[in-house]
Amino acid sequence: MWSAVKALYTQIFYEPLLWGLIFLSSNLPGHDLGLAVILLTLIVKVILFPLTHKTLKVQSVMKKIEPEIKKIQSENKNKEEQARKLMELYKAHGINPFSGFFGLFIQLPILIALYHIFWKGLILLPAGVNTVFLGFIALTEASVGMAALAAISQFWQAKLAVVPKPKNQSSQPDMSGIMQKQMLYVFPVIIFMIAYKLPAAVSLYWTSMNIFAILHEAYVRHKAAEPDPARTN
Repeated sequence: MWSAVKALYTQIFYEPLLWGLIFLSSNLPGHDLGLAVILLTLIVKVILFPLTHKTLKVQSVMKKIEPEIKKIQSENKNKEEQARKLMELYKAHGINPFSGFFGLFIQLPILIALYHIFWKGLILLPAGVNTVFLGFIALTEASVGMAALAAISQFWQAKLAVVPKPKNQSSQPDMSGIMQKQMLYVFPVIIFMIAYKLPAAVSLYWTSMNIFAILHEAYVRHKAAEPDPARTN
């Protein structure tokens, strides 16, 4: 069973992405591996855009209606009644809270494959590929500077995802707030500790992915902040 899953993962995700990286690094000007990593990350983000965009929109709406969700949970102790009213709330806002999990689940094998390629697949690149990015960053070797960039970009992305509490909401810490703080401060440290021991290509991939995610989430937030014409008319 496991061997069949592994073979499927290799044929559908790992090998196409690996050959894509080889193609890009072999045909880009200067055979630059760094540019190939960034471009491949961008291509993957574009392919996954419909899924990630839907996931971010759901997350954005869920954050907006969080006070309403907590109110329903506190006023309805009966689980069936609570679930019914929550589903009515989700329907009223035109969202399916489970679609976000599905989008993340679909992306997972692609992210694992990219990580695997940038960690161990670089040895398969053609001999003429330039593995020194910007003239001084050896992508096949560990780099503290690139690991720091990966951690900083992760912090920015997590900070953008944190939604400040409304002024009239209790300042007492809740579970979601605690989890957000852990993601904001602890996860970047973990990313740094992992990345500085791996080839800098892994850090470049992670940084590129975070930057594209930051731009995407900023766009979704901007669109969410715009008034809805259907409600203003």
